[in-house]
Amino acid sequence: MTTPLRLGIAGLGTVGVGVLRMVRDNSDILRARTGRDVTISAVSARSRDKDRGVDLSGFVWEDDPVALARRDDVDVFVELMGGSDGPAKAATEAALAAGKAVVTANKAMLALHGQALAELAEENDAPLRFEAAVAGGIPCVKALTEGLAGNRITRVSGVMNGTCNYILTRMESAGLPYADVFEEARALGYLEADPSLDVGGIDAGHKLAILSAIAFGTRVDFDGVQLQGIERVTIDDIRRARDMGYRIKLLGEARRTPGGIEQSMRPTLVPEDSPLGQLEGGTNMVVIEGDAVGQVVLRGAGAGEGPTASAVMGDVCDIARGMALPPFGQPAATLQAPVRANATTECAHYLRLSLRDEPGALAQVATALGRSGISIDRMRQYDHPGTDAPVLIVTHPCAPGDLARALDDVAATGVVAGDPVALQIQTP
Repeated sequence: MTTPLRLGIAGLGTVGVGVLRMVRDNSDILRARTGRDVTISAVSARSRDKDRGVDLSGFVWEDDPVALARRDDVDVFVELMGGSDGPAKAATEAALAAGKAVVTANKAMLALHGQALAELAEENDAPLRFEAAVAGGIPCVKALTEGLAGNRITRVSGVMNGTCNYILTRMESAGLPYADVFEEARALGYLEADPSLDVGGIDAGHKLAILSAIAFGTRVDFDGVQLQGIERVTIDDIRRARDMGYRIKLLGEARRTPGGIEQSMRPTLVPEDSPLGQLEGGTNMVVIEGDAVGQVVLRGAGAGEGPTASAVMGDVCDIARGMALPPFGQPAATLQAPVRANATTECAHYLRLSLRDEPGALAQVATALGRSGISIDRMRQYDHPGTDAPVLIVTHPCAPGDLARALDDVAATGVVAGDPVALQIQTP
């Protein structure tokens, strides 16, 4: 009889407990689909005494995750602690160095150390799998490395942070300001311990960098992701975007251009009748475009116990079946150093400015935009009780760099109060 595949699980938070339950409740399915039993030998977490709602008495407890990773009765080290460095990285390295398979949900660790970990895994013939690190239960890593492996990928985009999507859709549906929904999300436990990881776009940027590396055959380049969070999006922005037939999403996009790879994660206006525009709550969506397949849309739960544990167990099942694949879809030595492209892809932009209520202010803004070649598609001025007049401008398609220079010229006019808000409008 085939020997069992023995897991060691480090991290018993929401996802770790979900994995424990899946191994317990779906043992018959796992055996039927992999041809062997999947068991848990030992676990590790910060606290032994916490009530997690599952029975841990049948597992050996290790206080040190590195010791867990090196145990002789562990075939697969399941890293669910999180954190780009520290115990998570040390234990992952220990497991790979010992030739053990690793399954992780740790996007920060992969975004910052993915190349080194992939090289270590391949040197020791140790599988390194991380479906759960990107978009929860959506199998987008598997889609890129397996199902679409014959395609030249041209673009990967999508909504990859459920918390931000929840905040933006909740602001719209309830008519609440950002600050109120932010506190609501905190109370519901949706935010990371450091909220800037979510609302600042960092968490989603980690995920985009991982997908971009797989899609384009490059080393992971998180520093090359242009980040802009949702903190400055107001309820007025959301309402005005809806009036024009758009919704605002924290949209990630990585594309191959003649000058290199463009990567960005920023609030973007998307058509309200598009798949992205119809995305509600904590749901994620990843859109992949290839030369042969065209466009593939993957949608599903982006976080939570069940969806993320499902992704972890998908990787475990592949390892149980003996499937071998380089972590990023091709040997680590062949991953190219990424060439970062300046953002040259032209798109329309939504601009919100507060102009000093004085004669000629609007004309000065239009002139400053025109000097940089920025053409105005439409403009609207709103009623205002105070001394500053809110103005909304939608530009014709232009390069982001040209717009940035134009906004510097606008600021130099002295007629704008505060910093303008500039949001891209999604290109087809």
